Amino acid sequence: MKRLFPILAIAFVMAFGSVSATSYTNVNSIVTTIVNPVQDDAASADAESLGFHQELKKRFIEGGPGFMGIVLLCLILGLAIAIERIIFLNLSTTNSKKLTDDVESALASGGLDAAKEVCRNTKGPIASIFYQGLDRANEDLDSAEKAVVAYGGVQMGQLEKNVSWISLFIALAPMLGFMGTVIGMIQAFDKIEAAGDMQPSLVAGGIKVALLTTVFGLIVAIILQVFYNYIISKIDSIVNDMEDASISLMDILVKNKK
Repeated sequence: MKRLFPILAIAFVMAFGSVSATSYTNVNSIVTTIVNPVQDDAASADAESLGFHQELKKRFIEGGPGFMGIVLLCLILGLAIAIERIIFLNLSTTNSKKLTDDVESALASGGLDAAKEVCRNTKGPIASIFYQGLDRANEDLDSAEKAVVAYGGVQMGQLEKNVSWISLFIALAPMLGFMGTVIGMIQAFDKIEAAGDMQPSLVAGGIKVALLTTVFGLIVAIILQVFYNYIISKIDSIVNDMEDASISLMDILVKNKK
């Protein structure tokens, strides 16, 4: 009986150890089953992200260097003009309320010369319009108002410079894509006519070229359209500030005359 307890104890330990080992193995297998798909998904996502540029380059080459090159040129030129306009418009933005207060204070304390000096030291079309109005304030209010209106038109032309080229590229890019589509379809039908048989392999290449040129043309037009709308909204904002500031300047001149 005394020997039976050690034997049962040893058997219990061995059984518990085997169960624990089995449980540990099962847990490991479950964790591996859960973790491996996540790692595989992450690896596949990385592979897709790394291969995006290569896939884009491949599709661009498949579209044909002729029309795809012209579409790419439209994108490059359009973006160059858009970036130049955005930089110019941001530099042309002025705090019109502060400028109006500074001009009014300078005009009250130092006269026209002090007010014009404030305009010289301030960048932007609003300061230029103020300077032209103040420069003719000694004549009469009608001359000052005409100068403000005329120079306002000049400054508006400077703000809208080269914007029409962006709209041209927006219209030209999808048109070139559609032209590539028509040419691709013509090539597909030429192959069918030459072979005398309707086979999917004959028309697949031409149809793919047609679709790729259309897609890239639309993508270029969408990108440039976003920049174009931002530029137009920026110009409208600056023009509104110019008009409000011009009215404020005329009120200041009328008050100064009195």
